[in-house]
Amino acid sequence: MKEDNNIGYAFHQYSHSAGESQGGHAVKIIGWGVENGVKYWLISNSWNTDWGENGLFRILRGSNECDIEKFVVAGLPKL
Repeated sequence: MKEDNNIGYAFHQYSHSAGESQGGHAVKIIGWGVENGVKYWLISNSWNTDWGENGLFRILRGSNECDIEKFVVAGLPKL
């Protein structure tokens, strides 16, 4: 993972405000950063580079938006 404070795109803050969570989508956290005092996770999506910030997006860090910090899965290689 890397910290990225100079991604070069506008950060559009998302915050879930109404309704039940529906479904899910697997994404990959590849870094983190802070922009204008707002902490975020840098996320790699599978929808190609035409979407979001060249295929990436940011989600608020430290507030468990969309359960991003609750449902983390990682793998360890068998050595």
